[in-house]
Amino acid sequence: MKHTSIGLAVATAMILSACGAKTETPRSEAAAGLPVSVIALRAQAVPLTSELPGRVVASEEAEVRPQVGGIIQRRLFVEGGEVKAGQPLYQLDPAPYRAAYDSARAALQKAQAAVPGARATADRDRELVKLNAISKQDYESAIDTLAQAQASVAAAQAALETARINLDYTTIRAPISGRIDKSALTPGALVTAGQSTALTTIHQIDPVNIDVTQSSASLLDLRAAIASGRIHAAGDHIPVRVRLENGALYPLAGQLAFAESSVSTTTGTYTMRAMLRNPSSLLLPGMYVRAIVEEGTVPHGFLIPQRAVSRNARGEPTALFVVGKRVVERTFAGAREVGNDLLVPGGVQDGDLLIVEGSQQVRAGDAVSAVQVAVNPATGEVAPQVDAAANGASAEAQHGG
Repeated sequence: MKHTSIGLAVATAMILSACGAKTETPRSEAAAGLPVSVIALRAQAVPLTSELPGRVVASEEAEVRPQVGGIIQRRLFVEGGEVKAGQPLYQLDPAPYRAAYDSARAALQKAQAAVPGARATADRDRELVKLNAISKQDYESAIDTLAQAQASVAAAQAALETARINLDYTTIRAPISGRIDKSALTPGALVTAGQSTALTTIHQIDPVNIDVTQSSASLLDLRAAIASGRIHAAGDHIPVRVRLENGALYPLAGQLAFAESSVSTTTGTYTMRAMLRNPSSLLLPGMYVRAIVEEGTVPHGFLIPQRAVSRNARGEPTALFVVGKRVVERTFAGAREVGNDLLVPGGVQDGDLLIVEGSQQVRAGDAVSAVQVAVNPATGEVAPQVDAAANGASAEAQHGG
């Protein structure tokens, strides 16, 4: 019986010892804190861009209309092709205009034929009036007849020039160079001068314009930021990139040409125009695009990866930081998206540790164990931070071995 009591006492001691060992492990883990991945923030120059909606507009556009009436005899261009300024597009029936030109030329010859006789009469009467052989009134009549003959010549020359212009207008030419649309009329159709229906339209699309709109509120915010020094203006030559409807980035960059000096009273926006080359004719008038306009640069900005950002009840972006091995939550009102990151206006300093992994398991005030990692700015993926010194020492050790 005595041996049985001793055995029970030893067993009880062993159980209590085992229980004590089990309760000591969670205390040590709690003291160390939950593991989280962090990055150290560093101030950097951050270029700011705005992606604005826009439409492609031809740099030049001309509707082709006849300047004289007539029957279309031939169409002289390929629909949808490229034309040069001055290139013939349509040929109207020139017969009536050629006849008018010939008639005007004959009238000019008739007027010119009357001038030598009138001049000879005036010269003869000038000598006779000096001898009092004729009256002064007869001499003045001869001078008037010469002047009328010369005026008839001038009028006939003007009529001939008008007839020549109308004859030239029977060949309808391209007013500008560019890509031409389909023809609205076919050979055999009757056209009139100044008609409302355009025969076709020519668009100059190299270079091409991009008309984009921006709200007046955004303009005021940008100017206030520039005035305060938070943003350095992009300068006079502002580069513009274009994103196409399918999401692809247009390979050529352009420049901002001008911005309107007034704001629309109906939409509260103002229009800016960018100009860029379009040698392959990829951009066509009317196409919807997104224009990426460079506004300026924040000389001392902090970027927080979007993966580390959450939203509070008011919709404001928040992030968790490690300060003294404890979790601290910070709110960033007025932050701005820049690619895969968030540009924060303040509240952080160089070297602050931002939690990028493990934030779902911790809350403000929790003790944590921070492990520094690196975040790919293009993809947002997290990778272990490379320690160059450690890698160098390891390589030397292997080489020495």
